[in-house]
Amino acid sequence: MIQLIPAIDIIEGQCVRLSKGDYNTKKVYGKPIDMALQYEDMGFQRLHVVDLDGAKSRHVVNDKVLSEICQKTKLTVDFGGGVKTEDDLKRVFDAGATLVTVGSIAITHPDLYLLWLERYGADHMILGADVRNGKISINGWKEDSEVLLTDFLAQYMDAGNKYVLCTEISRDGMLQGPAIELYKSIMQAHPECHLIASGGVSCIEDIDALEKAGIPAVVFGKAIYEGRIDLKQLIMKN
Repeated sequence: MIQLIPAIDIIEGQCVRLSKGDYNTKKVYGKPIDMALQYEDMGFQRLHVVDLDGAKSRHVVNDKVLSEICQKTKLTVDFGGGVKTEDDLKRVFDAGATLVTVGSIAITHPDLYLLWLERYGADHMILGADVRNGKISINGWKEDSEVLLTDFLAQYMDAGNKYVLCTEISRDGMLQGPAIELYKSIMQAHPECHLIASGGVSCIEDIDALEKAGIPAVVFGKAIYEGRIDLKQLIMKN
């Protein structure tokens, strides 16, 4: 069964969603803690939290929001956005996150990411693979690297990386369906990978299609906020 992971993206202490990572498309949906409690009440066990302020400013900003979620719920939380230094990483773990998503550093400072992978363990690190036109994007999707997704994944899977969160940026927040063929190609190349698909989920049928394709996990958010997913169906599936 595919693992269902609702998402909370944070800007200035509020739960928001963007389209294609464009901060000018921000839409506010309330307080993160309220959404987290709602997800827990629905029966979810995992939560994906993104510090969009942190991604933009290149250091962790919303660790206090993370701490509140971790203290007031029993959700297993993975956190990403702005993790650039050892201090950022420690702050996130100290705030209660079980897993941390790191993307940009794995491009700009691969030796540091490998050190963190060894020090904190593959069960606590998620490789963030944000892809646009086949190449990895970094720093809140504002910059495109020249590193191909295929090379990026091969480098770290060979080093013992376990979890990969892959977002197809052109689909994120657009409610036009996930990049299933992309995710299938990743699983074919790295069957040992615990792939978390992200971006584009618009309905329960999209989740069913990902499950049928053999994708281990999926992150979604806007489809719930916009009422595009039948919550009763989702709860039954969860």
